[in-house]
Amino acid sequence: AREKMTPRIELTPDLEQHIITHRRALHQIPELGFQETKTQHYIMVQLESLGLTPIEIAGTGVVAILNGDAGPGPCIALRADMDGLPIQEETDRSFASQHHGRMHACGHDGHMAILLGVVEALVQRKHHLKGSVKFIFQPGEEGYAGAKSMVEAGVLETHPAVDAIFGAHLWTYQPVGEIGVKAGPTMAAADEFHIHIRGKGGHGAMPQGTVDAVLVAAQLTNAIHTIISRTIDPLEHGVITVGTLNGGSNFNVIAETAALTGTVRAYKEDIRQHLKQRLLEVCNGIGATFGAEIILDYQDGYPPTVNADEPTDQLRLAASQVVGAERVVPPYLTMAGEDMAYFLQEKQGCFFFIGAGKHDQSADEKIIPHHCPVFDFDEKALRIGARVFIQLVEDYLG
Repeated sequence: AREKMTPRIELTPDLEQHIITHRRALHQIPELGFQETKTQHYIMVQLESLGLTPIEIAGTGVVAILNGDAGPGPCIALRADMDGLPIQEETDRSFASQHHGRMHACGHDGHMAILLGVVEALVQRKHHLKGSVKFIFQPGEEGYAGAKSMVEAGVLETHPAVDAIFGAHLWTYQPVGEIGVKAGPTMAAADEFHIHIRGKGGHGAMPQGTVDAVLVAAQLTNAIHTIISRTIDPLEHGVITVGTLNGGSNFNVIAETAALTGTVRAYKEDIRQHLKQRLLEVCNGIGATFGAEIILDYQDGYPPTVNADEPTDQLRLAASQVVGAERVVPPYLTMAGEDMAYFLQEKQGCFFFIGAGKHDQSADEKIIPHHCPVFDFDEKALRIGARVFIQLVEDYLG
């Protein structure tokens, strides 16, 4: 990280209020992945009002560039995700979702609001910036791999090409005032599998000559859950969850078919590939043992989100200027996936967490989890996140 730092960044009361206003406006119009037309329009209008020329990209995405006036320099990209979730909001907020069955239940409304606030602040500071800032508003993070679509559309390479990219997530699992950041794997690979079992059905009172697909499914489920506990290093991280098991049609019929679905999570690519291979081997082994045909349909999801060392050091330095070094801590890690991973596969960068919890960190029962109908975060986190991004750009390009 660079030793020279710019003075501590503060926001004007007006700018803080603008960020909150953006958050509440966007919260009312949640849209699913690649359907973010109202959201895109709102963002483009705001960017144009600040003097930028936003461009539509990857369908409902937006990209805009701010060139510094102090001369040439690197290009730093800042990313916010745009989409909501298929959840019916159950809060009593005055700015609750106006879209039935849709909700910003993960903080993406806040991510966009923060980035719009950063744009507003940096437009006022561009006279001493050397280089450029590329603002990326990305659709379809919630399972649609919107970041991959943005990469394929050239968002990182079109002039000016990005040198480093940064993104953040409001995080209710950490209290307001903390910034969670670490180098290396930060969020997990998130894969999906579907398993189809074909046995040989028959009468429930005459099992001879049959191959009971429900029994095979049960044995397979048990075997799958030994993969983590008995084939990977206990100091490594991985999860396999069987989420559904379906089979059978009647109480006195031995089922001919059954099906399982589930997910595989891992922080490291080698662990991810090991779990994928072992899952296939267990399916083949159980199939051979019981004389059933087992077909594994394994679908690669988001890769691991991996932070590079130098950008992480730069982010840690900027965050320390804002909240104090003692409050820049390792993140509260989960096995959730994040498609920021696709950007970080292409360019060095850092994905970090902005503490946004409305709770005493010692009372875990008070944590409001992401993706729930009453999800909310402390809006004080918005100004902290904006200040970290602004400080980062000032340190990087100032």
